[in-house]
Amino acid sequence: MRALHLLFKPTSLPAKTTTSFPKKTVSGTQPTRSHGGINLSEAHFISLIHASKATRQLKQIHAQIIRHNLSQNSRITTQLISSCSLLKSVDYALLIFRQFNHQNLFVFNALIRALAENSYFESSIAHFLLMLRLSIRPDRLTFPFVLKSATALLDGGLGRALHGKILKFGFEFDSFVRVSLVDMYAKVELLGFALQLFDESPERNKLESILLWNVLINGCCKVGDLRKAMELFEEMPERNSGSWNSLINGFMRNGEVDQAIELFYHMPEKNVVSWTTMVNGFSQNGHHEKALSMFFNMLKESVRPNDLTVVSALSASAKIGALGAGVRIHNYISGNGFQLNRTIGTALVDMYAKCGNVESANQLFGNIKEKDLHTWSVMIWGWAIHGCYEKALQCFEMMKSTGIDPDGVLFLAILTACSHSGQVDQGLSVFDRMKLDYSIEPTMKHYALMVDLLGRAGRLDEALHFIQLMPLEPDFVIWGALFCACRAHKNIEMAEFVSEKLQQLQPKHPGSYIFLSNIYAGVGRWEDAEKVRNSMKTRGVEKDPGWSYIEVEGEVHSFVAGDHAHESAEVIYLKLEEITSSAREQGYMPETEWVLHNIEEEEKEDALVSHSEKLALAFGLITTAPGMTIRIVKNLRVCGDCHTMMKYVSKMSQREIVLRDIKRFHHFSDGTCSCGDYW
Repeated sequence: MRALHLLFKPTSLPAKTTTSFPKKTVSGTQPTRSHGGINLSEAHFISLIHASKATRQLKQIHAQIIRHNLSQNSRITTQLISSCSLLKSVDYALLIFRQFNHQNLFVFNALIRALAENSYFESSIAHFLLMLRLSIRPDRLTFPFVLKSATALLDGGLGRALHGKILKFGFEFDSFVRVSLVDMYAKVELLGFALQLFDESPERNKLESILLWNVLINGCCKVGDLRKAMELFEEMPERNSGSWNSLINGFMRNGEVDQAIELFYHMPEKNVVSWTTMVNGFSQNGHHEKALSMFFNMLKESVRPNDLTVVSALSASAKIGALGAGVRIHNYISGNGFQLNRTIGTALVDMYAKCGNVESANQLFGNIKEKDLHTWSVMIWGWAIHGCYEKALQCFEMMKSTGIDPDGVLFLAILTACSHSGQVDQGLSVFDRMKLDYSIEPTMKHYALMVDLLGRAGRLDEALHFIQLMPLEPDFVIWGALFCACRAHKNIEMAEFVSEKLQQLQPKHPGSYIFLSNIYAGVGRWEDAEKVRNSMKTRGVEKDPGWSYIEVEGEVHSFVAGDHAHESAEVIYLKLEEITSSAREQGYMPETEWVLHNIEEEEKEDALVSHSEKLALAFGLITTAPGMTIRIVKNLRVCGDCHTMMKYVSKMSQREIVLRDIKRFHHFSDGTCSCGDYW
């Protein structure tokens, strides 16, 4: 339902049932008595409806309403529909509506609102149209929820048609309706109409019009017009916390973090929404350490966070592997009356899994009483990125036994688990089941995982054949997955073919150049490697730097390759020399093929020493107690030499080292890795 003509031409409308519940006469029932113009039975049932906490209770009350011949009472029917909305029982609300024979404005308003608030937007519009066809005149309470539905459908044409109806019925100067109209135009990105309405508003210079200003500021921010948003903010006759929060959120949403910070610190009075906007904004812009710092400062200021604040902070912890911060947040949640609902529970599971403690994630997962598809997906992803294929599959089967059907995202998790564990045949079977058993059409991400699955296993010809048979045009990620496999298995001929594909798709992407250069370097073809590197420079292509994070005593430290900026740099490099020397005594030999320049062997070894994950490892050994687990997060795939070094250090130090790279987790213990060197 996306067309303007819907409001002017006949359309398919919900069928109206002409049957009604049988009217029963209960013998011995005393006539209902009135008091002050209100039917006592009516008041009694409305009170019961308001007190109901579950749909089952509401149905029992409804049965008694029918028994007392009150099913056609307008006030009771309106309250029933409203309560159904609160209980998310929209289908039951529709049933009640269809069994009511005397539709009027109040019943329609209740239903249209219920449908809009439960995301049945097209149905909400359809019932508005039915209302017009029955010649029931809408009022000021009807239009805001119809406009909400048009907004959610991002249907500007429908919104303009509704504006025409508002003019026809004379509600254009109602403040409630006008705010909804401005909000609609702003959110469907018809900002010119929103500004015109605002300029024509008689109440724009009144103090009670703050909401109208805030809605327009938010709209300007949404379309990226921060200059206009700031201009409106400065012109406001008076501001409230919502005004500040809208502008801060707008700057954060558009990546203008410094301006958002400045506004936040100039706020005369901050509330939980202000703090949450900052925590979430920092995290969304990749400033995860600042997000966590803001969250803990909020607690110091004795501002109680809400669920969104907590989830945003847990997300920031997860993204940089800050387990200590995540545990502190968990302790705060447990000690301050927060419920382990699906939202917070799922965020905790995600945090523990991504911070390397998948067993704690699983324990928490078991304590969440009401799990939805997203909750199950997060846990399965957790097992998958830790290479626990059997646990991931077991969790998948448990989910299905609860009656929850998987979606495409969940199948991505299962296929990832298969890929990391080398379960090629199982992965192929899962891919087929997704299509045949669940009618889920594979996306580009599913195809990329299948190429990765075959490529990791060295079945490069099968992977290429799979790409050639794809119904979708392969993208950069698909060819990139095959390219990585070519490098791992040193198939230069195929790598050169794939490289051409990658450079055709994204000439400025550094990956295609770096991978090919790496492959040439890996087999000693230094001239070819140098040609690729020179081509990068000529075309202005730059490589993303590698960095690693490590959290020590609640503080996150970051390192880049060759980093000497850290205050402990001198001690870190001395420690690296020490562990390298000790590892050599145990049989370690630097894998200099991972250094991709034609330089002397000694220089190659020096280059390997300065990789960011090694710097983080040395820092962890220096600053944490003996026996303590060291946790590192790296933004790129760990190199083979660093992987080997981690194994030696785990045995020499008798410590577990948990490394999360861009692909998966590696748990090093007593000289071995959980990946079984299949990565």
